[in-house]
Order: sequence, then C-alpha cells, then structure tokens
Amino acid sequence: MTSTKRDFLAVTDFDRDGLLHLLERARRLKSGEEGGPLLAGKSLAMIFRKSSTRTRVSFEVGMTQLGGHALFLSDRDSQMGRGESMHDTAKVLSGYVDGIMIRTFAHAEVEELARHATIPVINGLTDLLHPCQVMADLQTVQEVFGPSLEGRTVAWIGDGNNMANSWLNAASRLGFRLRLACPEGFDPDADILARAGSAADVALTRDPAEAAEGAHVVTTDVWASMGQEAEAQARATAFAGFGVDEALMKRAAPEGIFLHCLPAHRGEEVSAGVIDGPRSRVFQEAENRLHAQKAILAELLG
Repeated sequence: MTSTKRDFLAVTDFDRDGLLHLLERARRLKSGEEGGPLLAGKSLAMIFRKSSTRTRVSFEVGMTQLGGHALFLSDRDSQMGRGESMHDTAKVLSGYVDGIMIRTFAHAEVEELARHATIPVINGLTDLLHPCQVMADLQTVQEVFGPSLEGRTVAWIGDGNNMANSWLNAASRLGFRLRLACPEGFDPDADILARAGSAADVALTRDPAEAAEGAHVVTTDVWASMGQEAEAQARATAFAGFGVDEALMKRAAPEGIFLHCLPAHRGEEVSAGVIDGPRSRVFQEAENRLHAQKAILAELLG
C-alpha cells in the first residue's frame, strides 16, 4: 500500500510548480521518454456513480500501461448501491488497493472518501470540479503554444459548471488570463470565482464575443450536463447566443484553438464547422486524458 498519501481532488491541491511538474511528466509519458511498469503490482479502484467513456477507458488503460491493474465499481456491482457509506467504503478499499478514483455527483462524497481513506483519492469528476480533464486541456495548450502558459488568454463560453470552476482553479495557480462568458443565473461557483479573481486575471461577462476577443483558447461544454436532462429545454433557451460558431472563433487570436471536453452536441454549444474544423484540438485533448492521468497516477501511487 502507498506509504504517503496525497490526493488530487482539485487542481489547487498542487501549487504552481507541482502542476507544471505533472504536465511535464505527462509530456514525457506521452513521448515515451518515461514509461515502463512504474506501477507494477499496484491496483486502482474506480468508483463510477456517473457513467463515462473517456474517464473509464483512460484510467483503465493508463493503469495497464503503467503495469498496474484497475477495478471497475458501480452502484450496481457494489454495496454502495445498497447504501454502504463512503466512510466504510474508504476504510475497506484502503485495505485492498493502492488508490481510488471516483466519478460522482456530489463533491462532498469525494471529500468524505478522501478524509477516511488511507490511500490516494483522485477526483474523476464531480458536479463541482473536473480536475483531470483540465489537466489534459492544459497539456493540449502546451503542445500547441509551448510550455509557458503565462500570457495566454482562455475564453470559457457557456455554463459556469465543473469545467469552468476547474479552469478558474488552474488560472489561479498558473497565471494565464481567463475570460468567462456565462448567461445570467449560470455563473461559476462564487467562492471559486472569488479565490481565482484574487490570484489571477479573471473576468466574468455576459457577452461571448467580449470573452473570445483575442483568445488563444476558446472552450465550452454541453449546456445540460449529466443529471440535468430535465432542464435541457430551459437551458437551451437560456444559452441562446452562447454557441461557439465560426463567427465567434474569428474574434479569437489568429492562432487560437477550440477545445471541448466531450461529449459534444453539434448545433447547440458548438457548430460542426468549429468542432470538426482546422482550429479544433478536441481529439488531441481527449487523448491527453490518458497521458495527464498517467502522470497523476504515477505521482500519487508511485
């Protein structure tokens, strides 16, 4: 079992140097400069209370490539589905495996799991934060523009959701400019916004064109995330005018790129011409989930 425990629940669990170290390690793992069975004999329990494509495949493949083993646990296949507490789950799993990745709804569940586990816990997604995804996004930005993120401008367009909150956390640590365009009533978490605003150049606007002006990165997400399906029609009305299309991308820097954490709804939050166009890096970004998470796994479980 891991002798020293460190969790990755939020980007802000690491300082600037720690995040840059993770990103450099992700680069080395992707290039093949670092590799091999770094986690030989290690096991990762993967708790999925929300279904997934990229999170499950990238963590499972990542553990395999590092020489370890991943176990899939959903409510359907575990006692969590019958009400076993996070306290008890954390204690039991700590005696079996070397780390836990959890993808769930309430962020409080991840915090409780980490509080009682004696092994590292990784946040694979909550309704509040999606730190692993933003690490893959940052790796993609570095691949396009170089290792320094300072002086870059990122425009977030749409819902102030877990991805917007994670971009705020990243900006507060890494010093890039962040412009968020969100409709009234769909702002990011107020505490996260305030903390980021005290540490970085962050602005919130109601105008997507203002946010995108001169941006090196334009990024968005679906308007109704998992668990919000009943709100889809109301959200579509609220988010009218917040789609990323070719006209909006023309406002970005000439070398600016488009990112999306996927899955995407073409014709809603992004046009097909943008997501499938020459400025899109979404599939490079999706692949980088594997490499960024391998760096996190190697750092925490190694």
